[in-house]
Amino acid sequence: MSQTGTVGELLRAWRRRRRVSQLELSVQSGVSSRHISFVETGRTAPSRRMVLHLAEHLAVPLRERNHLLVAAGYAPVYRERALDAPDMAAARDAVRQVLDGHEPYPALVVDRRWNLVATNSAADVFLDGVDPELLEPPVNMMRLGLHPNGFAPRVVNLPEVRARLMARLARQAGDPQLAALHEELLSYGPPGDYPPPGAHDIALPIRIRHRGHVLSFINTVATFGTAVDITLEEIAIESYFPADRATAEALGARS
Repeated sequence: MSQTGTVGELLRAWRRRRRVSQLELSVQSGVSSRHISFVETGRTAPSRRMVLHLAEHLAVPLRERNHLLVAAGYAPVYRERALDAPDMAAARDAVRQVLDGHEPYPALVVDRRWNLVATNSAADVFLDGVDPELLEPPVNMMRLGLHPNGFAPRVVNLPEVRARLMARLARQAGDPQLAALHEELLSYGPPGDYPPPGAHDIALPIRIRHRGHVLSFINTVATFGTAVDITLEEIAIESYFPADRATAEALGARS
């Protein structure tokens, strides 16, 4: 989303992005629809507290809340600290517990631009055998997954996986770097389409060839639900679970 404009214009853009009417936002936030209208049109200058209150009810990311505050004439309030900063020790420990506790199944951490932050040892099923240049930091998991020299050639159901990943990335394309990444990935092949799920499907698996086996995974994504640090809010822990018994047995034999 564009970071330029008045605070009212930015709030209106977020409300429309969330597909919420002024009346619905009024009911959710306890702020009159008239006041919301005045804020959006610039007739009323919102207080710092009001900006944050409306941003909370619109689920605006912390980074963008800082932009709203600046647009309203206030100082940013949310910090962005490196994950290896001393006061992020508790978060690092929590991430490492999740990663290590998920063994022998793969788990990894990515930031908002899909750059790899950390992995457990089982994640080598994705990293094994790819072009070393793609493993030069920062390692981008979208690029690694769809690049012809990444692990894309080993993905059995690549058209379906590519379509889902490209659709997911397209929803983030308001970020210029992610938009550029989206254009780059389009050059590797068309985004394609995927059939509607069958009656017995619960999730789209990713099936990957690895050392004589076809491993089938479904994945979950975990985030810090009460983060007040930008870095912490923007990282996601992706945990992969075996989608069949053969995959569970193959991974268990490696531990």
